[in-house]
Amino acid sequence: MTFSTHVLNAATGLPEADVAVTLEKDGRVLHEGRTDADGRIKGWNPGEGVHRVTFRDLPSTFYPEVVIAFRIDDPGRHYHIPLLISPFAYSTYRGS
Repeated sequence: MTFSTHVLNAATGLPEADVAVTLEKDGRVLHEGRTDADGRIKGWNPGEGVHRVTFRDLPSTFYPEVVIAFRIDDPGRHYHIPLLISPFAYSTYRGS
């Protein structure tokens, strides 16, 4: 199983590079990194269970950080959690 994310600025239509991303499980940091030039992080292997992904250093937004909790049930699947941001809103969904 692998985990990936993509941060896209909905106001500009462009990816957000250099966003700090932390992936945690049970209060333990499993992975830390920054989004690449295409706004992506990929290839992390978090394992089953409930996880929290935190996005920090979001440029030009009201939100200093965004935290998304999600559950990994099937170890054979890929989990993609995109983050769409704009100055005063954000959204996410289960990607592919």
